[in-house]
Amino acid sequence: MRRPRTTLAIATAGMKAAAGTCLAFTPSTATAAPLGAATTFVVVQGGTGTDKAVAAVAAAGGEVVQEWPQIGVVIARAADDTFDDQARTRPGIVAAGPTRALQPIAPAAGIVPDGTVQGFAPGTSGGDDTTEPLNAEQWDMRQIKADQAHELTDGNRDVVVGVLDSGIEADHPDLAANVDASLSVGCTNQGRPDASPTAWQPTTSDHGTHVAGTIAAARNGVGIIGVAPNVRLASIKVVDDHGYIYPEYAICGFVTAADKGIDVTNNSYFIDPYYLWCKADLDQRAVVTAVERALKYSEKKDVVSVSSAGNSAWDLSKPITDTGSPDNVDDPEPRFTDHRCYDMPTEVDNTVSVSSVGPTAVKSYYSNYGRNVIDVTAPGGDSRVPSATPSRNGRILSTVTNGGWGWKQGTSMAGPHVAGVLALIRGTDTGLKAKQAINVLEREADQLACPTFYDANRDGVNDATCEGKKTGSGYYGAGHSTGLNRPLDGSEPATRRLRLRGDERAH
Repeated sequence: MRRPRTTLAIATAGMKAAAGTCLAFTPSTATAAPLGAATTFVVVQGGTGTDKAVAAVAAAGGEVVQEWPQIGVVIARAADDTFDDQARTRPGIVAAGPTRALQPIAPAAGIVPDGTVQGFAPGTSGGDDTTEPLNAEQWDMRQIKADQAHELTDGNRDVVVGVLDSGIEADHPDLAANVDASLSVGCTNQGRPDASPTAWQPTTSDHGTHVAGTIAAARNGVGIIGVAPNVRLASIKVVDDHGYIYPEYAICGFVTAADKGIDVTNNSYFIDPYYLWCKADLDQRAVVTAVERALKYSEKKDVVSVSSAGNSAWDLSKPITDTGSPDNVDDPEPRFTDHRCYDMPTEVDNTVSVSSVGPTAVKSYYSNYGRNVIDVTAPGGDSRVPSATPSRNGRILSTVTNGGWGWKQGTSMAGPHVAGVLALIRGTDTGLKAKQAINVLEREADQLACPTFYDANRDGVNDATCEGKKTGSGYYGAGHSTGLNRPLDGSEPATRRLRLRGDERAH
């Protein structure tokens, strides 16, 4: 999850950067923090292990906070703002840089959700999807044909989806049966994993709980139904109480999920404090390198990482003027970014990048997009488009804290649908490796063509150019959601093959 990009940034949340015209990168001139207090740094050595990085930290006068020998990365603290410059000169060090070395703004009160939250009383009935009390409001599940998929499978109990977010309310009536405390961990204490329940449950945000419900709200006659209601969930908290997802938190989340054997992770956020991290900057390059290594390690450990594309309505395949980075300083100056700058984790290889559509399966007004960037699309909601439900609400209904249910919108809400579909795919064909599961996801996506005219705010002006024409790849990648388009086992005839797809073009 990440802090809102548009309004719901948590990634609101996850690309392969497309080549483009090279623009001059303008470093931020925001005031550097007066480092009387220690600041956090990433130090990356060549290869695996941490011996060289630990030695470099000591030589530069810093303190090691966390070691990740699996990827050759050390998280360190130092009060000297030249620490990273000194560390880079040490033998075997390939990169070093701060994760948040700029003057912080006053902390926010937590992640600001996009959309109203309304409470519902738990239901008591049980049975198929239609007997879940709030299922009539779940236009998103019907759009991807999850209700039909559930006629064949609710998911494999051996499959675990890690929710890298603001924490999951473990005793929520729609989630309690599926949250696996033994696999849950908090990463917001300087990027050090902490398995205590207080470290991985929500404090200031219900975003992670909302994401979790879309993935795996249980079939129990209470509230809603998730895409994969029988899989297990691991809460991996990477969002701190002020709504930030700093690099050390995300790295902790990626590596810990991989080492715990989690099958799929959902990453509905961007990594702070930059909307776009630029390799042309020595400091930012260190973080990019460390995150790339963590995600590559995760894939090698057979994890599929799903990432939300973001809510800035940007074409991520083109140069962008970033006016909001770094987001932990007052009045950041605009900077021009090129193809060497990345929305992380969504533009990092080894992720599945997801854009958002609304009730009519057209790109949501806020969703980022871009040819060769977006992998698939899924319902994330659109408040400007009414749904064919009793409330007519075009947002996504899911679980929220205090045992309730509420609506939100954002690519943060689209990503969990794809994570749920991948959980069904991996639970159905347990022999699939991570890359193979992604290939199935993309191959079986329901292709959506570019709209002939895209006017999200209805002012008569085309708001965004969709490249790809009939393939719609600029907005939708391989297409809308994906799912089971093959027999669940050898006994199921080909005529009974089932897909999760979105073919309801208009209501």
